[in-house]
Amino acid sequence: VYENPTVLVTGYTPAPKGTGMYELYKYAGIVLEIDLATDIILKAEFTFVTNLAKDFLSRLVEGYNLNDGIENLCTLIRERYWAPSTESVVVCFKVAIKRYFDMKQKYKK
Repeated sequence: VYENPTVLVTGYTPAPKGTGMYELYKYAGIVLEIDLATDIILKAEFTFVTNLAKDFLSRLVEGYNLNDGIENLCTLIRERYWAPSTESVVVCFKVAIKRYFDMKQKYKK
């Protein structure tokens, strides 16, 4: 039994055509490590082409408390990440966070 268990959750959506992300991966994707006790994003990784974009978005969302709402997180992303893939990233988060809360409810003891 772990003192502070975490889970890994993912979210994917088709990448916007005409972007490097589309040419390399065809999909935009995120992987989040989330603390089950606090619902805080501890680590985040993205399927971006550049390390700067990966690092920037990771720093932007790590530490975010999902109890503050998905829409607040989506607003933060839209306000700070200005790229053709912005809405794809938002969709990835919505998919991953929905999965997180659905699975957390399913396995809640």
